[in-house]
Amino acid sequence: MKRVVLITGAAGNIGAKLAAHFAQTGAYDLRLLDRKGGEGILGADLSIYDDAWVRAFEGVDTVIHLAGEPRGTATWAMVRSANIVATQHVLRAARAAKVRRVVFASTNQVMLGYRFRQGLVTTDLPPAPLSPYGISKLFGEELGRGFAEETGISFIALRIGYFQRGENLPGPWMGIGVWGQQMWLSNRDMMHAIERSIKAENVPFAILNLVSNNPGMRWDLEYTRKTIGYAPQDGHVPVSDAAIIAEDERARKAALVPGTWFDEYFTPVEG
Repeated sequence: MKRVVLITGAAGNIGAKLAAHFAQTGAYDLRLLDRKGGEGILGADLSIYDDAWVRAFEGVDTVIHLAGEPRGTATWAMVRSANIVATQHVLRAARAAKVRRVVFASTNQVMLGYRFRQGLVTTDLPPAPLSPYGISKLFGEELGRGFAEETGISFIALRIGYFQRGENLPGPWMGIGVWGQQMWLSNRDMMHAIERSIKAENVPFAILNLVSNNPGMRWDLEYTRKTIGYAPQDGHVPVSDAAIIAEDERARKAALVPGTWFDEYFTPVEG
């Protein structure tokens, strides 16, 4: 019997690609939720706990929770409802349905404050979000930690890298200088990571970095490989021209000024 996989945010950037991928492979029975609704997608405002969408969790093996406010420049009011309250509701529904696992779309921006530091960025370092968006995803991770401890339901948080819409090719247009390019996550590696997150055994709780195998990057992938068997197939060597070097330096100097708001040295990224 096929596992039943429920995807929230199924009409979004990641969700639409994932739903199409799974529909093509036929590996799972899919249930799709999104605020917008659509063909084969149940319309659901997850910020409001409603039996109309909660019933879709019945009989589900794995919940892939991708829904939420994706913009790094979003205000606190925007992320509170879409990212924190909605995640609480998804976990409540998952608990009631006794699902096996929840996979949560977190973000690299939980660690954005390490951009101008040195050393490997691991998931056991203290978090360093610089925006309401990054903070909201950190809330989601910690909600998942408590959820897993209390219910025994597996929870995996993926700190997703720079994942663009469409073909998602890497290059100097990506923003955030070299740091942004080093966070590139290909479509193929993203689909593989979700598949491994569904299949991996003996993972009660984990927070995992998720980028492609980009040479020179500071993101630790060893723990991701060990925990879910992630084996990225793609990688990108950052392109650094004079404009990128100048932007990196400007951003570095701005980051050193106490009280400087994050968007003075931060360009929004996908994922």
